[in-house]
Amino acid sequence: MSDLHLNIVREDLGKELPENNSHSKNSGEAKSWKEWQKIAFRIAFVFFIAMTLPNNLDWYKDIFTFDWLHLHYRDVYDIARFGSGLNFFGNKIFGSTLQGYAVWVITLIFAVVIGLIWTAIAKFRKKERSEYNLLYYWLNVVVRYRAGIGIIGFGFTKLTPTQLPYPSWGVLNTDFGDLTLQKIYWLSIGIVPWYEVFTGIVEVAAGALLFFRATTFWGAVLLFGALADIVYVNFAYDGGVHVYSSYFVLFSAFLLVGYIPRIYNLLILEKYTVPFVFYPTFTKAWERITRITLKTATIILFLPVFTYLAIVNFLYDPYKQPAIKGIKVLRGNYHVTEFKLNNQVIPYSPLDTTRWQQATFEKWTTLTFKTNKPVELDLSNGGGAPMRDINRTFELTGVAGGQRVFYYEADTVHNVLYLQDKNRGNRQEGREFQGNRADFGGDNSTNAKKKGEKSKIDNWIPKEALAIIGPEDPKIDPIARSARRTKGIEAENRPTKRNRMILKYTVLNGGERVILSGINEKKDSIHVVLDRYNKKYALTRSTLEAGKYE
Repeated sequence: MSDLHLNIVREDLGKELPENNSHSKNSGEAKSWKEWQKIAFRIAFVFFIAMTLPNNLDWYKDIFTFDWLHLHYRDVYDIARFGSGLNFFGNKIFGSTLQGYAVWVITLIFAVVIGLIWTAIAKFRKKERSEYNLLYYWLNVVVRYRAGIGIIGFGFTKLTPTQLPYPSWGVLNTDFGDLTLQKIYWLSIGIVPWYEVFTGIVEVAAGALLFFRATTFWGAVLLFGALADIVYVNFAYDGGVHVYSSYFVLFSAFLLVGYIPRIYNLLILEKYTVPFVFYPTFTKAWERITRITLKTATIILFLPVFTYLAIVNFLYDPYKQPAIKGIKVLRGNYHVTEFKLNNQVIPYSPLDTTRWQQATFEKWTTLTFKTNKPVELDLSNGGGAPMRDINRTFELTGVAGGQRVFYYEADTVHNVLYLQDKNRGNRQEGREFQGNRADFGGDNSTNAKKKGEKSKIDNWIPKEALAIIGPEDPKIDPIARSARRTKGIEAENRPTKRNRMILKYTVLNGGERVILSGINEKKDSIHVVLDRYNKKYALTRSTLEAGKYE
């Protein structure tokens, strides 16, 4: 640091100040900080450094173990999105209700203690610092880059609209009163994806502006405005990302604090105002090369590379909805015109808890049908990073009213569907593969493999059928295949307790009628006759829907 000289840069907000103007006298001199300012800075320095550094060793391991030549968009996203602060409760508290802010409180208490100790030590030093301009500059750099990469990762899920997907047919067929508050909000954005793109542009632009000192103010203003709204929305609609969005509001507020006195002077007092920004000059070649290299690598990874990966994800592997195409001839909405249970005809009744009332085959590998029996409600938003289609649950999260959602694998030679219930309520075990590690989100105790224990073989699908169905990974478009997806599918493929059905399908009249027969999840025989109908929705189909299913 001995070769770092403190420069003072004057950035005029108006015309150039005349040389003899009294406002410019001594304006370029670094003034000593007041004692309360130094104490506040020491606490803030400890707090924000703790809140910007990853608090999980696995994050550091992943950086060195990612397959950088075969990246998944979520790899870069996970670099940008990580837990910080003194988190003694594990990652579970990160996205919870008000308890999520406990990490902030604990970190602040820690920062106050360390800040006061720092102050006491400074008092006993023979020569105490009169100012902390250089440390303040570097703290701003750390905070703006942390906020920049974080909000860019957040923004790309909207810029390529996958965070709030366009509703599936099954969701569109759901009664409004059967949707949770959070689901209604997410759908209200999902049905207008071009607006979602706009919000993504704002967030990515805010992050990009934070990469440069000259545009930090504008980036922080954009970030504060956009994320403060998201925080309020998550509280109002009972959403699940208020803690993480508050994180960016906090960081943007910190970046704006230094501008507030000058803004007040300019806009309220209407005085000519000249802000001064302190920054170090790098005099050695290695310092300049290191700075340029790190800055360039960060910008390339989080802008052009991330853009490419996000577009590929949007087109071929949208993370909240299944990627594999469903059987084309089955796709559509159906009336249930006949239903037999154990060879006994069950006539239609809106009160019957067994008979299917309507059915839908999605564009992907999902069968949705409705009964008059409430399902266990999944209150998540269908997020996370599941690699298997069966674990992508946005089409059922926040949906009540007896809507059943089954994932199917099809033996197209013998026309047999092997179906598994996608709804597991709030049971998270085995749901998703996390990063580059073979572990799972939530409580994975039921799937944990004990030392010396042999893997359980789940042979509910005959080997002959499995050979026809084939593995899931190769069915993804080659351009979207990645090391993360391959590892994730393998990790999530462990046997998991689910409701299952095996149904033979017969297509008649060119797909106008479909007959399903076989056994349901209770091992009862069922026979279902489905007659297709073309439902005209008041909602116009979007021109910007994720996934290619043709």
